[in-house]
Amino acid sequence: MLDKETEVFERMRDDLLKNHRGKFVVIHEEEFLGAFDTAQNAYGEGIRVVGTSEPFLVKQVVKEQAAEIPALTLGLLNAGR
Repeated sequence: MLDKETEVFERMRDDLLKNHRGKFVVIHEEEFLGAFDTAQNAYGEGIRVVGTSEPFLVKQVVKEQAAEIPALTLGLLNAGR
């Protein structure tokens, strides 16, 4: 799910970094819907344009994405000690 949107984001990353660094972008299928100051505003635009029946991507434009490690996020690495 969202493979196409993620691919579009990666293809556009350099231009997005130049023009929208730090903002939240909305992408639906192959279409860039805009860049917004907050995730909430981006999500609202996605709902307004796409609706709730189809998925769309909301992603912050940053140089590198931090690795997400659920065990660290949830504090589970030392849970059994």
